[in-house]
Amino acid sequence: MKSRILLFCVGLVASLVSVSAEPVRILMTTGLGEIELELYPDQAPGTVENFLRYVDGGFYDGGVFHRTVTPENQPHNLIRIEVIQGGINPAREEEGEPPIPLERTNTTGLKHRDGVISMARLAPNTATSDFFICINDQPELDCGGKRNPDGQGFAAFGQVTRGMEVVRAIQAAPHEAQALQPPVSILSVRRIPAD
Repeated sequence: MKSRILLFCVGLVASLVSVSAEPVRILMTTGLGEIELELYPDQAPGTVENFLRYVDGGFYDGGVFHRTVTPENQPHNLIRIEVIQGGINPAREEEGEPPIPLERTNTTGLKHRDGVISMARLAPNTATSDFFICINDQPELDCGGKRNPDGQGFAAFGQVTRGMEVVRAIQAAPHEAQALQPPVSILSVRRIPAD
């Protein structure tokens, strides 16, 4: 009897681990088209959980991509990057969650490659709801990179699987300095049900 219970418990734990390790698929609908993403809770559990709280709460509906960073609009940066940055509906900013701990790339194994989604932050452990998507590989955003003086990098947590042409269109949209003018709307962000 004890061995049966032990086998059941081992099987239950194994099934929970395999379920939690499955990527979460997301559909982001913007004013310029759709972007599909895969999020990796097995590698960046805290960051994925945080992002999904905002997704499931509808915070990104009515949000915006407000920033584009191109090689040409960073005149004061020695380390140049290429990203677009978005966030929640501005009317809901007061409802946001507290900042989360930084899951560094040297721990998660997720690197800032072309199409990677990551959390925006100022100091370490300050990320809340703003995120960015990389255009081309951006190793200086990984832990040990030189884009931020603290060298801690940013928390990568997923990857674009469809819609990089939309990401590039957002990056190329009209802007003044790094501010998109007008911002590109985020109409909705939803989980894609598992097959």
